[in-house]
Amino acid sequence: MLAGSRQSAEDVVHEAYLKLAARPQRFLAHPEPYAYAFTAVLNVARDTYRKDRRQVLVDGMEGVEEAGAGGGAGGAPGGATGGWDGGVERRQSEIEAVRLLGKLSHRQAGIVILVDLDGYTIDQAAKIMKVHRGTAARHRARALDRLRAYLVESEHGQAGR
Repeated sequence: MLAGSRQSAEDVVHEAYLKLAARPQRFLAHPEPYAYAFTAVLNVARDTYRKDRRQVLVDGMEGVEEAGAGGGAGGAPGGATGGWDGGVERRQSEIEAVRLLGKLSHRQAGIVILVDLDGYTIDQAAKIMKVHRGTAARHRARALDRLRAYLVESEHGQAGR
């Protein structure tokens, strides 16, 4: 009842357990362990409530506004296409990217992540990976070639179905 929902209550109890487990001697030495544990649960519930109250709701999301702007009156009839899908498409893209990066060696994947996803230069990525600039460039070029080959291979596989 203090937490509002069953899931929140489970989170509160878990957090209280972690606090009590950090100092078991205090809990066991207390004359009223039940009261001590209940106070810990109450404090965690209160802290969670205060933390949730401080969170600010956002007016809109970047991806939603951009997708919604083209899908309404000027877009397809009824705004059926171009709408927000709840982030499913983005999540599927992330999963696919992780799957493709998993097919590369660790160094190749690291260089691609640093340069192409995180925006570092080849020199910065080489310094981070502790390799020569030429080695980093070669790893990236080979990685991109392998990724292109995987994509072409998967397109041919889908076209053959």
